[in-house]
Amino acid sequence: MSESPPRSEAFVGIDVSKQRLDVAVSPCGEAWSAEQAADEIEALARRIQKHNPTLVVLEATGGLEMPIAGELAALGVPVAIVNPRQARDFAKATGQLAKTDRIDALMLAQFARAVRPPVRPLPDAQTQELEAVLARRRQLIAMLTAEKNRLHVARVEKVRTSIQRTIAWLEKQLQAIDGDLDRMIRTSPAWRVKDDLLKSVPGVGRVLALTLITELPELGSLNRKEIAALVGVAPLNRDSGAFRGQRRIWGGRAAIRATLYMSALTATQYNPTIRAYYRRLLSRGKPKKVALTACMRKILVILNVMARTQTPWRQIPAAAT
Repeated sequence: MSESPPRSEAFVGIDVSKQRLDVAVSPCGEAWSAEQAADEIEALARRIQKHNPTLVVLEATGGLEMPIAGELAALGVPVAIVNPRQARDFAKATGQLAKTDRIDALMLAQFARAVRPPVRPLPDAQTQELEAVLARRRQLIAMLTAEKNRLHVARVEKVRTSIQRTIAWLEKQLQAIDGDLDRMIRTSPAWRVKDDLLKSVPGVGRVLALTLITELPELGSLNRKEIAALVGVAPLNRDSGAFRGQRRIWGGRAAIRATLYMSALTATQYNPTIRAYYRRLLSRGKPKKVALTACMRKILVILNVMARTQTPWRQIPAAAT
């Protein structure tokens, strides 16, 4: 009696929008869509599970992807949420320039099959809440910055008064958000310990500690090169043939990198180790921006060692700093 041929692997791509979820399966090419509603999401997840997929890929879409990703994870289906830039670059590389929801879902399925991005555990409900509040804080700061810039150029008194009222309201909202963040951290023993550990480093404040807790769960589990590449502070080559270009950083997790930049600015003033490192790089002729980027990477590597060894700053070995 002859054996049946092995079943080929299935890869699923899901294009997420506010109203709809478009699904495609590779290599069979099956495709369908469902509404972004709780009952349909549950049924959609079970239909996907029947394909026994090797991997399901979705793009990060401002949180819209979390309901279906959570349903799939609860069913034990491997899910990877990827940066939209990665998926779009893959589509361009394959010559696919047209863009519709169905095409995007199919490209995500093909991306899953060709690239196989790593599956990352989804954050629990408490972490998702903290991440959402932190994102709102960044939005408030962006709005405050915009209003202050408008105030600087406003000349009409009525306009200035309106802007000043908006600034006062935004500052009140920011103060309330900061209070919420502090309470959330203090009510979680695990977060409180990690928060205190990270903030023991001079130059690392509340915002960077919160950002790392919510958006970099890999901290402490990777080596120095891996963590730097993941965040996007590892210099990348731009060499081809006889051309030798400058090393630049790009990609990674932009929100972490932006917060790390502000902490590095502070650390070059108030952290003796980082200040000495920064000045040494400047004395070698490094541009300030390059030296500051190196400080960002150094701070991240130190924090990675601290998280792995659960060692506060004052007890960290000199070799690690």
